[in-house]
Amino acid sequence: MELPHHISIDFLQTLSDAGISLSNDAFNRITTNRDYLENILSKGETYYGINTGFGSLCNVRVEDDELADLQLNLVRSHACGMGDEVPEDVVKLMLLLKAHGLSQGYSGVRKEIVQQLVDFYNKGIIPVVYELGSLGASGDLAPLAHLSLPIFGEGKVRYNGAVRDSAEVLKEAGLEPIPLTAKEGLALLNGTQFMSSYATWALMQSRKLSAWADVIGAMSVDGFYAKKDPFKHSVHRVRPHKGQIDTAQQLTQLLEGSAIQNIKKEQVQDPYSFRCMPQVHGASKDVIDNVTAIVETEINSVTDNPIVFHDEDEIISGGNFHGQSLALNLDFLAIAMSELANISERRTYLLVSGQRNLPPFLAPNAGVNSGFMIAQYTAAAIVSQNKQLCTPASADSIVSSNGQEDHVSMGANAATKLHKLIKNVQRVLAIELLTAAQALDMRRPEKSSEAIEKIHTALRQKVSFMEADRLLHNDMVAAEEFLAQHPNDLI
Repeated sequence: MELPHHISIDFLQTLSDAGISLSNDAFNRITTNRDYLENILSKGETYYGINTGFGSLCNVRVEDDELADLQLNLVRSHACGMGDEVPEDVVKLMLLLKAHGLSQGYSGVRKEIVQQLVDFYNKGIIPVVYELGSLGASGDLAPLAHLSLPIFGEGKVRYNGAVRDSAEVLKEAGLEPIPLTAKEGLALLNGTQFMSSYATWALMQSRKLSAWADVIGAMSVDGFYAKKDPFKHSVHRVRPHKGQIDTAQQLTQLLEGSAIQNIKKEQVQDPYSFRCMPQVHGASKDVIDNVTAIVETEINSVTDNPIVFHDEDEIISGGNFHGQSLALNLDFLAIAMSELANISERRTYLLVSGQRNLPPFLAPNAGVNSGFMIAQYTAAAIVSQNKQLCTPASADSIVSSNGQEDHVSMGANAATKLHKLIKNVQRVLAIELLTAAQALDMRRPEKSSEAIEKIHTALRQKVSFMEADRLLHNDMVAAEEFLAQHPNDLI
């Protein structure tokens, strides 16, 4: 699929395994910009990172016959990542977003470099990148260095499920190592593609999990014999936050036609975790929308340094690599998504609490069976960990590079902890799904809505009703895998 000049999260969600390509316009932008840079360099002028050292070495002039070594040594020296490997799906996004950023035509690289990144993406050559090493400013230096090493045949890649030397894999895949020339190493390393790839992944997952939170919450409503009255439009039109209105409408539609809702309820009000779903789920939806706008601006931006303005006849050293906007918003998204897990765990707690004619812990023979008692413990433990993961990374900064880089965003830490948090949210929702389905089975012969019953039926093809205690871990993992689908595909 050809990458448009402006890509969106929606577009990235539609990408298949068919591969990507750059447009002729993109290649023309790259070539025009590179030609301008080579012309400028032929005049002997000095520009940061192109023919000088880096960071606090910015005043050291490098001779023309050493420019290629300068760029190669930059990538080698900056490949200082440690810790766990970045997941393959995130690294694939890094390849795509790095190619897209360079294709804006202001980075001074050759088109062959950008095409190599595209070829890696299409052929499943996934550079081995490590989680730790970026300060979220000066670019995601260490992670992007590991991403870039295989371009010239160094470093490791994951190919067909195995980690191998990149030179060996390039030869097998019919690709040639490409030595770097002036500006190219710096263009590859400067940029926010580590942070923005995690951000893109997180947003795609957040959208899906937000939809699941509504569906599972609606199933819990009927399982707990809660009322749908608080979801009426009249309540929300007088406090018209978009996410709140959308959630109330979604819950109303999900419960439309539920026979359980026609049963007369004894309670005057339901607990907040049921009654306030539009307000809580909706607030998280609004954050997702806001962060999407920030991230879409970022992934379509030029974030390396210096920027080569061929159209303005100027090369400017600035700070577009600084990840502050990402860091703040990724911390915000972490808080918003953790709230979906917080309120989900509270609904699970109520479903297993033995209220409203449900047996304690949803166990058919409570006492002999413990039912979902410890599943709720697990949800509580995960929710507690998420609260720790919500501590803002963006509130921190550590001076680096001899004081030249004296304020950094720590957006990379915000990104990697958000990845863990999003996975935790899915686990908590999976636990609620199991308890909601168990409660719904205990309300038989009464039926929920057609939409909820479809989800229930699909789940029961993976996880059966719990008649007696069994190894519940297996059910929880199966439910988590079930949530890998989008609920709209099942209803």
